[in-house]
Amino acid sequence: MQQLAPYAAHEDRSRGRRHAEPPPRYRSEYQRDRDRIVHSTAFRRLEYKTQVFVNHEGDLFRTRLTHSIEVAQIGRSIARALRLNEDLTEAIALAHDLGHTPFGHAGQDALNQCMKDYGGFEHNLQSLRVVDTIEEKYADFEGLNLTFETREGILKHCSPRHARQLGELGRRFLDHQQPSLEAQLANLADEIAYNNHDIDDGIRARLIHIEQLEDLELFRQHHQAVRGQYPRLGERRAVHEIVRRMINQLVCDLIETSRRRLQDCAPTSIEQVRQQKHMLIGFSEQVAQGNQQLKRFLRENLYSHYRVYRMSNKAKRIIRDLFNAFMDDIRLLPREHAERARRAERQQGEAGRARIVSDYIAGMTDRYAITEHQRLFEPLRLT
Repeated sequence: MQQLAPYAAHEDRSRGRRHAEPPPRYRSEYQRDRDRIVHSTAFRRLEYKTQVFVNHEGDLFRTRLTHSIEVAQIGRSIARALRLNEDLTEAIALAHDLGHTPFGHAGQDALNQCMKDYGGFEHNLQSLRVVDTIEEKYADFEGLNLTFETREGILKHCSPRHARQLGELGRRFLDHQQPSLEAQLANLADEIAYNNHDIDDGIRARLIHIEQLEDLELFRQHHQAVRGQYPRLGERRAVHEIVRRMINQLVCDLIETSRRRLQDCAPTSIEQVRQQKHMLIGFSEQVAQGNQQLKRFLRENLYSHYRVYRMSNKAKRIIRDLFNAFMDDIRLLPREHAERARRAERQQGEAGRARIVSDYIAGMTDRYAITEHQRLFEPLRLT
């Protein structure tokens, strides 16, 4: 078994679970977290939730599920090189998108707008809500009862208002402390995965082209190297080779830069990591600039492409229509969700009802949201 660094998350120093449980016999506490995430309903639904392309647009594009697996793979590789806790990194990576709405960021933006008078909607907070309360599997507690460290890693961002409602978990946002190194790492593994794989999917969909990407230093250097080494390689394999080399460069730079920062800082515990003014896991300045250039390119050329925009516009309309219909008449909800909405409304007023409606919509897959919209708004669709 790999020897963990002193600044890694050690399970024997964990802040524990919200509900005490006997320790697992043949796996670590963080492996237990990972296994509960993998067996959750929310995790299975990620197979049919949008990354960039809506589920029905093609079988080969990435989904939230394949993206989460890719983040976990990248995260584990980096964690091992830095002697961090691989099991915790994997658990955070697999859970980080559990609260994402259907239709990707378009769905999140629409649901946040619908919830603006009721506390808003943010997918990191929703992921935490999924693992803390929404999942219903265990006899002794609500949710998945994950460790503090996994829950901390899921919650990448949080406003002071929400942080004050989260008790110990929200303290770091109020006290300006850092999360564990595993949480920092999972966040950047997420960024590496979606930036590079969105390039792959964007080229496959013919929404962006290799000639456009030549303006990006990070892409250009690997494109030239691949074409020089394999001049007759077909485009599909060439793109894969370029993307894998880009990922490798980012991963290696992240490991080497983070290792230097850790050596300079020399923290002796996870608590000393939390007290740092800045993140210790990160890219070198040059690679960080190249990565930011790549993000800008994707935002301007892929995520804003008229075909993506058209689908996003439809998606927002579906989310708004569903929210307004359920808020106007909760009898349109399935019986179990309608009962929850009534209980929440009795306890918290209209905001309670809105939160249950948003839970129901956020849990939908792309295709279920489309079908539910058809059931409610198309006269000829009765079931």
